[in-house]
Amino acid sequence: MWISRALFLLMVLATDASAVEQPIPDNPLIVIPGGRFIYGNDDGNANERPRRSIELEAFAINRTEITNGQYQRFVAATGHRSAYYGGHPMLGIDGRPVVGVSFGDAAAFCAHHGLRLPSEQEYERAARGTDGARFPWGDAPVDGARANHGNDICCGSDDSDGYAMTAPADSYPGGASKDGVLNLLGNVWEWTQDAYQGNERHRVLRGGAWNSDPVHLTTTYRLAYDADFRFAANGGFRCARSLS
Repeated sequence: MWISRALFLLMVLATDASAVEQPIPDNPLIVIPGGRFIYGNDDGNANERPRRSIELEAFAINRTEITNGQYQRFVAATGHRSAYYGGHPMLGIDGRPVVGVSFGDAAAFCAHHGLRLPSEQEYERAARGTDGARFPWGDAPVDGARANHGNDICCGSDDSDGYAMTAPADSYPGGASKDGVLNLLGNVWEWTQDAYQGNERHRVLRGGAWNSDPVHLTTTYRLAYDADFRFAANGGFRCARSLS
């Protein structure tokens, strides 16, 4: 029986996804196929350049940011310190992204589940697909139906998207990536495993947050921060796994 190439690819991806172990059952890993994709941006900051085509092996990444509830289960199981904003009336709500975690806290959570933080290249590939889209959903501008964003001038909150601060991790299905990953832009900045310009003390975060202006809300913007800092009300993470 003849099967179209598109249908065949969908079947392969579905099989791959079902074969991936899911260490966080309420936050499944989404398979991102290997291959070439457009990385970088010639129109952005100097540290986003150059725009080029690179090869990346297949990997899997959490569908949403790690939530307060998921992080608290890790704390209870391991005795690791709580997130700085754990229990906060707005920032500590179970279904919302955990914030107030250092790079080390995030890495420890992922390692506990047999995972790791995504690389910058993996994060960007998951966010923009293969063809260099400016946003996870394509090239249409950011709006309140697609992302939890801030004011037009950095760095104040904006509740026109429905939330003054963090939004539930499974919000904004209209802003999903082409692979079905949510909130890779907006809501909270996310730690990656990469050092900034070779400086191990500073690690790169991607994706922008609930108080980010349009300049910071692209799939290529790179933010460097002290790896030990754990007081950011707009900084969280998700985990990844290599598939090769």
